Amino acid sequence: MTVYVDDMRAKFGRMVMCHMIADTDEELHAMADKIGVARRWHPATLSGSHYDIALSKRALAVEAGAAEITWKQAGCMCGVRRFTDKLGAPDTARDELLRLRAEWREKTGLVLA
Repeated sequence: MTVYVDDMRAKFGRMVMCHMIADTDEELHAMADKIGVARRWHPATLSGSHYDIALSKRALAVEAGAAEITWKQAGCMCGVRRFTDKLGAPDTARDELLRLRAEWREKTGLVLA
């Protein structure tokens, strides 16, 4: 079980933000509590369970044991979670997502964007 922070750099007002994701919501919320991120920043969206955190909080998360990943890995991992309810591993997430999409396409005949 792991908490991950990506390397995205998105401006939000005067802050620069990235994503924090985890294998479970319990781990995610525990890390958010540990680094001082309020639960109100946990969006209930289709993009999956995550926090958008400032770079200062990212540094605290890394100090507390979060693994650093790329934003592309984070996106693929969240895509895998849509199919399997599990994030999977950062190093294999892209290939796993492509495989899952191909299986879904073959099963349904539909194409995902």
